[in-house]
Amino acid sequence: MMNKALNDLRKLMQERGMDAYLVPACDFHQSEYFIPHFECTRFLSGFTGESCTLVITREEAMLWTDGRYYVQAEAQMDPEFTLCRLGVKGVPTVIQYLSDQLPEGGKLGFDGRLISTKMIKEYREKLSGKNVCFCYDEDLVGLIWPDRPPIAPAPAWLLGTEYTGKTAAEKLSDVRAAMKKQKADAHIIASLDDIAWLFNIRGGDIPITPVAFAYAVITQDSSAIFLNDEAVNDDIRKAMDNCGTVIRPYDAILDSAAAIPAGSRVLLDERTVSMAVTSALPEGCTVIDALNPSTIMKAVKNPVEIENNRKTHIKDGVAMVRFMKWLEEHIGKVEITEISASDVLEGFRREQDGFLALSFDTISAHGPHGAMMHYMATPETNVRLDPKGFLLVDSGGHYMAGTTDITRTFVLGEITQEMKQYFTAVVRGMLNLASAKFLAGCPGYTLDILARQPMWDLGIDYRCGTGHGVGYLLNVHEGPHSFYFKPRRPYDSTELEPGMVITDEPGIYLDYRYGIRTENELLVVADEANKYGQFLKFEHITYCPIDLRAIDTSYMSAKEIRLLNDYHKLVYETLKDHLRPEEAAWLKHATREVK
Repeated sequence: MMNKALNDLRKLMQERGMDAYLVPACDFHQSEYFIPHFECTRFLSGFTGESCTLVITREEAMLWTDGRYYVQAEAQMDPEFTLCRLGVKGVPTVIQYLSDQLPEGGKLGFDGRLISTKMIKEYREKLSGKNVCFCYDEDLVGLIWPDRPPIAPAPAWLLGTEYTGKTAAEKLSDVRAAMKKQKADAHIIASLDDIAWLFNIRGGDIPITPVAFAYAVITQDSSAIFLNDEAVNDDIRKAMDNCGTVIRPYDAILDSAAAIPAGSRVLLDERTVSMAVTSALPEGCTVIDALNPSTIMKAVKNPVEIENNRKTHIKDGVAMVRFMKWLEEHIGKVEITEISASDVLEGFRREQDGFLALSFDTISAHGPHGAMMHYMATPETNVRLDPKGFLLVDSGGHYMAGTTDITRTFVLGEITQEMKQYFTAVVRGMLNLASAKFLAGCPGYTLDILARQPMWDLGIDYRCGTGHGVGYLLNVHEGPHSFYFKPRRPYDSTELEPGMVITDEPGIYLDYRYGIRTENELLVVADEANKYGQFLKFEHITYCPIDLRAIDTSYMSAKEIRLLNDYHKLVYETLKDHLRPEEAAWLKHATREVK
């Protein structure tokens, strides 16, 4: 069956003389999650994954995605598309493909509001030998999408200092000090989480991420935030006035960028500021491409945020314990599906004081679905949970006092010895990384092997990082720090600092069989300081049992057994007084000491 959208797009390309059209999965702010209005890659290809790039030529349609989505892409994408597995040997990158396919003097089209400045600079460099013309003033997908969902901004709201620990004025002062060090006259911010953190504003414009569509421009003596009028209320107007910030219309960002004086030094992160915005700057402006100062500032949680975070994880732990007890008592006795199990867990979270929303769409994956790292059950794929094998649940919540992200793999019934061995390996990896003691100055990639080693010993790996930062009532995936042994981006060398929160989530994923993941959030804290320098360590801030029915201690060292028992003691002691008596009794057994 012909793909009408592809056919219509190619007609427009031909009218404009374009040889290829580039379509990324993102919005104007390079957000990880985005509203249906920006689901251009889904509209064209059928693939719903968040990480995706399409290239349409007059004869071919190509789809690139990473290892988290290979199986999902194969199942979802339109047959006219060819899947390109990023990171697989012999598979060309998007740039390599365009370099091969575009003719001398060819035309490459894209919506300049969707493509980051960094990406286009790389493309221009790689394609310079072909004199490619970049056409970025039109959104061709929008022209062929008749029933495209609209952008409908939601009301924004303020987060008080009892949650943030610092005022917007204090944060702006810190940013200006960082600008001064960079000798920047102006600073443009497009990343929504940076803007939300900086001005202590939260919103509802992005799915499962409490941010508002916004831009910001800061100088040493002025600041402006660009918001849709529907998002602004009197409280926000008063708060912005108090910190010396002017509210301007969201769509005025291009005019404001053009109004920055020629010759200015403009600080911006080219990974998040679009080609359309940087192209609006006057000639003679110097762009200082660097990580937004606020990105590191918000990654290092202050004492108020840290204490609130601990309290939030206690609430989340209570919800998880109630779900685990419910699942254990009901599996095989009543009909439970992936979706109904996910709904029950969400219900337990909603009972917790201060709960606002899920921090991402829950992954509730039984059997082979667990092998898809970012599987999300739909009415078409939803399966009944049989009393056998594993259920992998990756979930989290936004609370007024923080954001959570946790994965547990549950035993539903009979499992094989292989499954026990692999489950134990994953738990060993999580515990080994969490127990690390390391010198200040280490980036996350230097520690990643501690989590992967048990899997590598089995000749197995997982096609993703081991951990990511977590925002404070913000993005559940927050940079710049991470755990991944393959540094790919400049900020992958970000040093771990006390106050940073990071996930620890090794896994094993056997395509079309099952998946296993165990994930805790860790807080970086100071350890001893001596003649060798300041040592750091991690503190578990996720409080939830690990299913002991899948643990085989014969695969564990004495140290690993001690780490597991110590963690379970922490979980019990932290949660017992927040549970009903029967729940505390269940938890005591679930966290029993093993040998």
